[in-house]
Amino acid sequence: MAEYKDIIEEKKKVLMSLMNDKHYVPMKFKELAVILNVKKEDRKLLDFVLSELVNEGKITISKRGKYSLPKETYVKGIFISNEKGFGFVEVEGEEEDYFIPEKNIGGAFHHDTVLVAVEPFSTGKRKEGKVIKVLSHEISEVVGYFQKNKSFGYVLPDNNRISSDIYIPGKYTMGAVQGHKVVVKITDYGSKDRKPEGKVIEILGHVNDPGVDILSIVKGYNIPCEYPKEVMEQIENIPEEVQEKDKEGRLDIRDWQTVTIDGEDAKDLDDAITLKKEDGIYTLGVHIADVSHYVVENSPLDKEAKERGTSVYLVDRVIPMLPHKLSNGICSLNQGVDRLALSCIMKINEKGEVIDHQVAETVVNVDRRMTYTAVNEIITNKNPDTMNEYSELVPMFQLMAELSSIIREKRYGRGAIDFDFPECKITLDEKGYPVSIKPYDRNAATKIIEDFMLMANETIAEYYFWQKIPFVYRNHEKPDSDRMKQLSLFITNFGYHVKMSKDEVHPKELQKLLKSIEGTPEEAMISRVTLRSMKRAEYTPECLGHFGLAAKYYCHFTSPIRRYPDLQIHRIIKECLCGDMTEKHIEHYKSILPEVTKHCSMTERRADDAERDSEKMKKAEYMRGFIGEEYTGVISSVTNFGVYVELENTVEGLVHVSNMTDDHYEYDEASYSLKGQQTMKTYKLGQIVKIRVENADKVTGTIDFSMV
Repeated sequence: MAEYKDIIEEKKKVLMSLMNDKHYVPMKFKELAVILNVKKEDRKLLDFVLSELVNEGKITISKRGKYSLPKETYVKGIFISNEKGFGFVEVEGEEEDYFIPEKNIGGAFHHDTVLVAVEPFSTGKRKEGKVIKVLSHEISEVVGYFQKNKSFGYVLPDNNRISSDIYIPGKYTMGAVQGHKVVVKITDYGSKDRKPEGKVIEILGHVNDPGVDILSIVKGYNIPCEYPKEVMEQIENIPEEVQEKDKEGRLDIRDWQTVTIDGEDAKDLDDAITLKKEDGIYTLGVHIADVSHYVVENSPLDKEAKERGTSVYLVDRVIPMLPHKLSNGICSLNQGVDRLALSCIMKINEKGEVIDHQVAETVVNVDRRMTYTAVNEIITNKNPDTMNEYSELVPMFQLMAELSSIIREKRYGRGAIDFDFPECKITLDEKGYPVSIKPYDRNAATKIIEDFMLMANETIAEYYFWQKIPFVYRNHEKPDSDRMKQLSLFITNFGYHVKMSKDEVHPKELQKLLKSIEGTPEEAMISRVTLRSMKRAEYTPECLGHFGLAAKYYCHFTSPIRRYPDLQIHRIIKECLCGDMTEKHIEHYKSILPEVTKHCSMTERRADDAERDSEKMKKAEYMRGFIGEEYTGVISSVTNFGVYVELENTVEGLVHVSNMTDDHYEYDEASYSLKGQQTMKTYKLGQIVKIRVENADKVTGTIDFSMV
């Protein structure tokens, strides 16, 4: 396969070289075949290569069938539609996307891959383009609300970026009735003057049925729920307990004092900790469930895990990457049972430096399943009852707090950035209705586990980088220089600054900034703007460093139950440990990792979006019970159409400019503020305001506030 791709790329180079020649004149297919001495049996390949170049926008074909270089600049990208009719095209490798006016969308559907002619002169600040060809459709199924209309029906998509409803002929309604949430397969994507058309392929239930709301989100993001038959057949052969033969040849550390520390609700326990100190040297063991022992490469189980990419944690359910028999059973490091693990055992000095480490296949037996709450009661609150209950473990927890503080200080010393935004816990009743929303902050125990996992991830990444073998890295690239300049300009309004060298900023400078704003009225505002100025972390086979952690080497090693990149890494590590990393295997990983990492980054984004949407939906549903109530909140975002206000319970709502009737407000981009033209009243990020809840829409996940 790789060889065939190389041939294609070589042919493309030849054709581009020919057409870039100043003496080249537009030619038809046969003329090109003759001039390039292409044999008749190879002309299908030539036709394919020419089509590829046309689709990539590198060449054009005239109405007369003549090929030449384009007179216009073309780009290929993903079309992102807007409910108001216009759209944007995201082009890989380009920071800024292209604005597509409504008249120029060319019948493109949301998430289509399109070819865009770049407009030479854009009217606004943003680059503009015109869709000239839809190359492929990504979305084939849509989730939405079914409405009956005599002999036919139509579906209002949940995804508000799909601006048109979908026409359903009467014979394709599947018996759906008014109010049903359905999955529609698109049969015709429509055009400028014609609605898309489809057929109902699944009825999820009535819009008011418990759980249908979240299920609609799951289906909308095309997240796999059910496991294929072959996967379930495979797990039948996986034992409930670790077999004696599987323990052979492993480092036996069952007699080490070992604990897991997780949230109260956690069932997939994929990391355990051991810690001791002798002669000023800490021995920290991070023991990770050996999932790859049971999930063999290219097996049905592995293919499904790769397809899912990650577990998805929604408000009312978890959609696991691996079936529960593995994630909650044989692969989970449950208390009091033997489990197979892959361990990173680190020797750390009192400066927080890893002076030696060992990576080994191990057998572990967890002494206690601890919670963050209980451990925090011991190390922070020193609760005598809790300390008495876990008396044999208290010295180790105290040692954990000691080491955690050291390595965190070291990490911050090199410039690591810590954004500590509050998360929330949404509690539902038995019918799926939200009854409470409470923020919960990281405590000392969560920070301990975070610190230890980060250290193991860094240690593993650095070690295998120098082994010079194919690997999966977790990269966080440096921020774009233009964004940093904008941030620098913005914070000068508040008397702050960041040093930039050669248009770059060191993470330490951003860390200093966040430290200097602690406890100030503008803290939330500047923290959010700083976060938005940074790039998103992703997986790649190349080691590019992690800007946010100020780390040269970083990977995800510690969660193979719920993340495929970690599982992929485990396989590579185990082949190295067993001496199986042959040249053949190296080439194998080199060939698969680019696609694997790209897919994993995509599934991570998909999971994040689904999780965010499920939270927004339940927050909106919850706030429907508080319409008319008044609260104090903080302005979390300012736009040209209004301000977003975040309440103490993390609920966020919009005060639209149309509801700000005391003045005409205009948006000041430089200061992220709305200013009244008559009163000079200003609303800016981080400002404390009083609001009234006006409306909440569960379907769109939006909440409307007004200023009091």
